[in-house]
Order: sequence, then C-alpha cells, then structure tokens
Amino acid sequence: MYVSPVREPLIKGGKNYSKVTEDITRPILTKPGKLWFFGITISSIAAVIGLIAMFITVRDGIGRWGVNRTIGWGWGITNLVWWIGIGHAGTFISAILLLFRQKWRTSINRSAEAMTIFAVMCAGVFPLLHMGRLPLAYFIFPYPNTRGLWVNFNSPLLWDVFAISTYFLVSLLFWYTGLIPDIATMRDKIKNKFIKPIYSFLSFGWKGSARHWSRHESMSLILAGLAAPLVLSVHSIVSMDFATSVIPGWHTTIFPPYFVSGAIFSGFAMVLTLMIVARKAMNIEQYITVGHIESMNKIIIATGSIVGIAYITELFMAWYSGNIYERFAFYNRAFGPYWWAYWIMMTCNVITPQLFWFRKLRRNVVFTFVVSIFINIGMWFERFVIIVTSLHRDFLPSSWSMYKPTLIEVAIFTGTLGIFFTLFFLFIRIFPVVAMAEVKGILKTSGEKTKH
Repeated sequence: MYVSPVREPLIKGGKNYSKVTEDITRPILTKPGKLWFFGITISSIAAVIGLIAMFITVRDGIGRWGVNRTIGWGWGITNLVWWIGIGHAGTFISAILLLFRQKWRTSINRSAEAMTIFAVMCAGVFPLLHMGRLPLAYFIFPYPNTRGLWVNFNSPLLWDVFAISTYFLVSLLFWYTGLIPDIATMRDKIKNKFIKPIYSFLSFGWKGSARHWSRHESMSLILAGLAAPLVLSVHSIVSMDFATSVIPGWHTTIFPPYFVSGAIFSGFAMVLTLMIVARKAMNIEQYITVGHIESMNKIIIATGSIVGIAYITELFMAWYSGNIYERFAFYNRAFGPYWWAYWIMMTCNVITPQLFWFRKLRRNVVFTFVVSIFINIGMWFERFVIIVTSLHRDFLPSSWSMYKPTLIEVAIFTGTLGIFFTLFFLFIRIFPVVAMAEVKGILKTSGEKTKH
C-alpha cells in the first residue's frame, strides 16, 4: 500500500517508500518501450503459429506427429515434463524460502510465481493434445456418470491430473494473494478512469489496515505450507509415469528425487533468464541485484550437482545390476543413434553449472544469462533422452525404430514458448514485477536495525 511521504523514513542511501513505489510502478504507468513491443510481437507470432499447429493436430489426429508404434511418446511428453519443471522454481522461491525466512527472495518471487502459472498452462496443452481426441478430455476427470465409466486410479497418468491441477490452483492463489497489496497501490496511483475500477475490483477493497495485513500474512503462510509439499510431490508423481513401467532406463526408484532436483534446477535457470532481461529492460537493477543473481546461482550449483550425481548413479546401477537390458539402454544412450542428445545433456547440465563455483563468474550477469540458457537447453534434452532413447530400442530388436519430430510438433512447442512469453510480457505491463509491499518491509527492517 502507498505510504505518505511525510511519515516515511529515508532508508538505504536516501530511498524511501514512495521512491520504491515510483521505481516499480514506472514501467506500468509509462508508455512501453520499443523493446517491449518487439518482444511481444515476436512471441505473439510464435503463439499464433503454435495455435495453428494445435488446430491441425486436433483436426487430423496424432498421425501428424512423428510418433509411431514403438515410440508412442515423443516431443509432446518431453515438453510436458520440461514445462512442469520450469514451473517449480516459482513455488520453491515463494513457499519454501518464505517458510525459511529467506529475505533475498522478495525481489524475484513475484515474477517466479507468474512464471510458474504460465509454465503449467503451457504444460497442460501437451497431454490434452496427446490424447488424440480433445473433445473427450473430460474422460480424465472422475465424475459420476450414467455410463458406469470410471478412470483408472492405479494409473500414474491420472495422478498427473490431480497433481498438476492442484499445483496450478495453489500456485495461482499464492500468486494472487501476494499481489493484492500491490494492486491496491496501483489502484491509488493510476489516473485512467477506465482502468482504475479494474484495479479497484481486483484489490478486494484492500485498505492496508492492521486487520488486513494480519489476514494477508496468515493466508500467505497457510498457502506456503500447502505449496511446499507440492514442490516435492508434483514432479515425483510426473516421474512415476516412467518409474512404474518395465521399460529399461525407466524402471528405477531414483526418478522422484532426481526429477524434483532437476525441476528446481531448470526452473531457477528460467527465472534467471527472465529476470536478467527484465531488470535491464525495466531499469530495476537496484531491486533485482547481483546479490539475488548470486543466491540463485548457488541453488543452481546445489541442484545441478544433485542432477550430476543422479546421472552417475544411473550409470553405476545399470552396470552393477547385471541386467543386460539396463546395460544396453544406457550404452545406447551414450553411443547409440541419439548419442549427440546425450552428450548435449551431460555438457549443459553437469559441466556448465560447475563454473559457478568461481565467485566472479557467479556474480557476472552476462555469463549467468548465457549459462541459464544452456541449462534450459540441457534440461530439455534430458527429458528427450529419457523418453525417446528408452523407447526406440526396447526388448525386441524387431520392434526397434527411430523417431524424428515433424514440423507440426516443432510448431506446437514454438507456440507454447510464444504463449509463455506473451503472457509474461502482458504480466509486466499490468502488475508490478517486484513485490513492492515485501521490499518495503525488508527496507523498514533494515532501517530499524541501522538506527539501533
């Protein structure tokens, strides 16, 4: 909520609460620059291309994709798992770091939460299209019906429906709850008589009273408590799609922790990619600082190391098990027809993040941006390697086959990227990209400590 300049203390080099409000609301109250228009134009074009490809898929069926009888899962499920992983950083930053009282999260949590919501929306596109008959999508929900048809509760695919929908709902509530005080600030700052009532409605009558703040903080903690287990459960359940099968390379108990650490790893990389661009384009370097980037890079080191250990553990267990099928599956990943995908994965996910052990590189913004893109690429290839290389050569050589994505599949993935970035561009023009209320709280605490 906006505070009168007369009563507010000067904090951290002369910054007061009104200055914080002015800095963060400026990109919304002023006309967007050429960079914003260029970005949303490109992303909108990509989104339209994707929507056309989705229409063609629904019209003609999955036969327009490159999947076959041996490789029933291709780019569609690869992209589903990748997008769900991208969404994990938002919940981790918002919920777990909030519960552990990590103050450095305050400048990045808003964007990370929005990223989570947009990523889950993009992820939901792929299983619906992969069903092949989109009008029958309601079959996946357990609802009373006269046909006596019920979903299979023993199927991990149904677990996905419950896990992802719950994750989306809790993340949406958490994001919106945190937005309410800042929406009220926008309501008080905006002059446009057409837009002001919209912010007024969305602010739910927020006045900034002690009662409002008390309920807001209680609600935030409750939602954080609900969201924290979801960080562990959602991608664990997604990993069960693979782990409960009998396919060599999938049938392993390491998948749940392996997938969760990989999801946080890729999610933080995407947060860095977006935040480094946003802080420069919106001139908010003083709020999203090099210190924030360094803290996120430390988490990338930790989760990237866990992912590397998981890769080595998989290789060791394939050898130690004595199972010829497991041994062949991992040998085929490294030296088979898709060897190039495997080594891109290993280079981007295992070797590249270890460079962050050096403090100068960890605090270098340009280097961090480049590495974050490499990690996003590497984590996509990880999902591709797990899915395609495990399927294309199974138990029977007579069923071996190769997979190559079609132009339609590439267009759909491009479209989801376009949808994601279009939503993000609109988000930074409608809502404050940094949580003003939380930043002011941190500044107030710092000011009080300085006085004492």
